[in-house]
Amino acid sequence: MADSNKTEQATPKRREKAREQGQVARSRELPSVLAIAGAIGSLCLMSHDAATHWTTFYRNMLNTAATGSLDSNGPIFFWSAVEVFRWVLPVLSASLLLSVAAGAAQGGISFSPEAMQLKFERFNPASKVGQIFSLTGLSGILKSLLPFSAIAWIGESCIRSHWGLLVRASSFGLRELTSTLGSMIFEVGWKASLVLVAWSGVDYLMTWMKMESDLKMTKEEVREESKQNDGNPLIKGRIRRLQRRMRKKQALAAAATATVIVTNPTHYAVALRYTPDMAAPLVVSKGQNLLAQQIKALGAEHAIPILENKPLAQALYKTVEVGEAIPSTLYQAVADILVIVFRAQAEVRKQEAMRRNRNASGELVQ
Repeated sequence: MADSNKTEQATPKRREKAREQGQVARSRELPSVLAIAGAIGSLCLMSHDAATHWTTFYRNMLNTAATGSLDSNGPIFFWSAVEVFRWVLPVLSASLLLSVAAGAAQGGISFSPEAMQLKFERFNPASKVGQIFSLTGLSGILKSLLPFSAIAWIGESCIRSHWGLLVRASSFGLRELTSTLGSMIFEVGWKASLVLVAWSGVDYLMTWMKMESDLKMTKEEVREESKQNDGNPLIKGRIRRLQRRMRKKQALAAAATATVIVTNPTHYAVALRYTPDMAAPLVVSKGQNLLAQQIKALGAEHAIPILENKPLAQALYKTVEVGEAIPSTLYQAVADILVIVFRAQAEVRKQEAMRRNRNASGELVQ
């Protein structure tokens, strides 16, 4: 019932933890199968040269022994060992390289100290017997019998196809008999290698699917991991609210320094500042909906001109960030707004000057 609740894919952290514990999808058969295939392939490639070389080598050895000049204390045995090593080394190297490559291709080369720890429960005979007769153990035995049966069938087919030669083998010479048996062995070898490689691929796929199923998580586990990684959602929500409040205060404080506020009029408000020494007007604050209304209220409180221009307000809000200069495509539209503002401000200053002059003249008359 618990497994049925595991509906979520494993997170990267869960996968990393499983890897540290040595849980990596690997086919145990693939490295050994490729090692055998590498050895068989190497022998096939070297067989012709090796047969010629060793035939000559042993002929010379026998001739030397026949003449009585073979010295057991001489270098003949040393060089024989060197020759054996020279021909065996490529076979072993091919097997080793393919085996290591197969392991690396199945999830890389990982070192898991936790998996290497000594755990005495692994040596409990009762648990081992239980594993053998469990569903997993029986399926493992079945998996081992399937490729063995396939190899036995390949061997039987090879013998049946060469039965005529085997019947006449008693009349063959040594070279012909060796060639016939060698070709049969190689045929069984490469066919069995293909079967085992294919079966190893299937085994890897089954192992990967089982591991993916075992690594699945419940929704509660995902939430708990998210809390551990990112913190408590309640605290995160409070931090976000505080951040929004700070941004709002900063936006309102910057709006008080604006030259003009362009509105939508209800959805957007963008505060612009411009002085003659600036290359282009700057967006010092902007807001949407409630914040837009608060920017407008602050502008009215500080006697900042508020002009309605729906297309310009939307364009400024969507394309220009706070603290950035307006793009050249909006120069003309913003310039028209600033001309209106500066003319209005000039008119206000003119009227104030005229009023001061009238007041001064009245005082002189009195």
